[in-house]
Amino acid sequence: MTRIRLVLIQAACALALLLPVALSPAAGAAPAASAPKPVAARPTPINPADTIQDIKVVGAARIDPGTIRSYMLVQPGDPFDPGRIDRSLKTLYATGLFQDVKLTREGGTLVVTVKENPQVNLVVFEGNHALSDSELRKVVQLAPRSVFSPAAAEADRKRILALYAEHAHYDTTVDPEIIRLSENRVNVVFKIADGPGTYISRIAFVGNKAFSETRLREVINSRQEVWWRFLTNNDQYDPRRIAYDKELLRRFYLKHGYVDFNISDATAELSPDRRAFFLTFTLHEGARYKLSKVTITSHLPHLNVKALKPDLELSAGDWYDGDAVGRIADKMDDDVRAQGIPFVAVKPEVKQDSAKHTIALNFDVTEGPRVYVQRIDIVGNTRTEDKVIRRQFQLAEGDAYNQTAVRESRQRLKDLGYFSNVDITTSPGSSPDKAILTTTVAEKATGSLTLGGGYSTDAGALVDIGLSENNLVGTGIAASINGSLAQKRTSIEANVTDPYFLDRNLVAGANVFAIQTYNLGVEPYDEKRVGTALSIGYRFNNHLRQSWTYSLVGRTVYNIQSGASYFIQDEAGYSLLSQLGQVLTLDYRDSKLRPHKGFAVSLGADFAGIGGNARFLRTRLDAAYYIPLDRITGNSDWGIKLSAGAGYLFNLGRQEHVIDRFFLGGDNLRGFEVGGAGPHDLTTGDSLGGRFIWTESQQLNFPLPVSPDLGLSGRAFVDVGGLTQGNFESNYCPAATGGVCPAVTESSAPRLGAGVGIAWDTSFGLINIDVTPFVIKQPGDTTQILRFGFGTRF
Repeated sequence: MTRIRLVLIQAACALALLLPVALSPAAGAAPAASAPKPVAARPTPINPADTIQDIKVVGAARIDPGTIRSYMLVQPGDPFDPGRIDRSLKTLYATGLFQDVKLTREGGTLVVTVKENPQVNLVVFEGNHALSDSELRKVVQLAPRSVFSPAAAEADRKRILALYAEHAHYDTTVDPEIIRLSENRVNVVFKIADGPGTYISRIAFVGNKAFSETRLREVINSRQEVWWRFLTNNDQYDPRRIAYDKELLRRFYLKHGYVDFNISDATAELSPDRRAFFLTFTLHEGARYKLSKVTITSHLPHLNVKALKPDLELSAGDWYDGDAVGRIADKMDDDVRAQGIPFVAVKPEVKQDSAKHTIALNFDVTEGPRVYVQRIDIVGNTRTEDKVIRRQFQLAEGDAYNQTAVRESRQRLKDLGYFSNVDITTSPGSSPDKAILTTTVAEKATGSLTLGGGYSTDAGALVDIGLSENNLVGTGIAASINGSLAQKRTSIEANVTDPYFLDRNLVAGANVFAIQTYNLGVEPYDEKRVGTALSIGYRFNNHLRQSWTYSLVGRTVYNIQSGASYFIQDEAGYSLLSQLGQVLTLDYRDSKLRPHKGFAVSLGADFAGIGGNARFLRTRLDAAYYIPLDRITGNSDWGIKLSAGAGYLFNLGRQEHVIDRFFLGGDNLRGFEVGGAGPHDLTTGDSLGGRFIWTESQQLNFPLPVSPDLGLSGRAFVDVGGLTQGNFESNYCPAATGGVCPAVTESSAPRLGAGVGIAWDTSFGLINIDVTPFVIKQPGDTTQILRFGFGTRF
């Protein structure tokens, strides 16, 4: 028995001596002489030896030893587990902080020997011309005081190449170089050779029969390289844009009734010299389908189906139109909810007859899932207040979920102009009947310092400078100050507008201004206006709104030319206008900036006489109606605009000032100078304005036979108008003339101007040119054949 115990003790001592070698990372791979030397004189007993008594860090300079220990999966008191020690080694390497890591055992101590990666001192770019240093710094991860590693440098090299590829440089080379400094620091230099730009040389289509290559090239977003496209990047190859092009082609063919259309292939070939791409889209058009019938089926007991029929843009015999089907479904969804049915689903059902090339279209109106909005989360608004975003939502927490309202809310947020990107996603809530809306926004700069210039027929050559902030400290308040210097007009004004005054459905604003007008032959006098205006407005709903404005304006008429009309000379000097105005607007246009269909009607009234020395009531009614011609022409650039207006000024028993009257010509009647049509002084020919004005205009907008990328569009117009009641009260004229006013000539006959114009939407600004060679005028009228306007900001 004693002999057995002796053998066991000897075996235990031998095992204790071999364990450190087995646990070393280099165990089994290096000569025995390289392994830690065991202390033979006093072998560690087996129990204490298997437990980590301490962790010792060697070689750490910048990194705190405690930080290194925190990365490890073993701590003092844990056993010497080879698996956990190996994972600790991999974890330390994975941090990217170290060039080399070794774990060894010295008795009960686990020794961690590290060699730190260098620290980045500077990151420098050399040879880059196509992209600036600031653009490159946005994509690289290495930065001063960060940890350098070869893997990080290689990752940044690939990021730089990817950014160059996005800017059409596929022949770029990037070589990272390291300059070693003292204290284990490095400078990282990315040596870049831009290489020539790589643009789309040709876009070809295979299998197209119904539409020409020229027409299809206009549909997609990618463009062939042409010299005048230097202001856009659509002629640069981008794989993401190709995917968008395929979707645009699909929508285009579905819009024109090609239900079986598909794209079998879309290839991009890089030329051998890496300077050009050749895009080829292989299409299968299929047959064009007509509608055999269009019906509505309802599964809702209280729904008035007849009220939905006006939403049908399509009827039997029409070509199938995928865009129109989507619009009809959205309209029906809105109308059903307007009838008090919150949960609805409108599903277009298409029954295709391939033999007859017809489609039976049915809109199935059923009850939608009963889902409520549990919560609206907002992410990414680092500057804009939550309430500014929430007030744009068309639904609130607790409301029935409505996809149309979500879509409109997203559009309202985009229209604010505060964000570069807006995304609203829906996720399940705490129960099946609840949903969470997560709104992710990306803030963008909302302030601007602008310098602009241009020329217009009314103002002459001009230059302006402005400072504005559309989202003041994230509150949604807009403030601006702007100055303008022109041949015929100089002004400075400051504005502030709160779109949700007192957090209510109120738009409040204040304006202070000073305007100097040099009429330069248009009128025989100059005018100065200095004043302020306070306004407040509100919306009754999405289409009806009203605004009120109080203005207090001091006007000075001066520099009157000798020989001017007596009525003009009598305007000389200062007058104070104290005026309260209101505008009621009904707006059903599809866009406020570029309307294509719908109508808008506004009724305005200005009352002067709350103090001051002007007293009148001036009323105005204006209307515009937009008729799209898409279904006839197949092109949304075709459209008709019909507009009309009328106004009357009541002088309330006191002779009004000439400068408060209506004037005809210029913008409201092309073919005539500003104030060039209407009552005139018979002797001097000076324009005197009138109390009653009416205008009417028909305009046809159409595309020009050039590439749409040029931004050119045409129009043909006929403007008609009249201005009367330019006479003055008999008691207005002085005794020196015997109380008889100078003769005023006026005619109630309509004036007419007909012509054509072009609009050029360039990167430098919008240029408008109208030529009106056909004019019907009356005696005393002054015409203007060419009207020109150009302005830009930079």
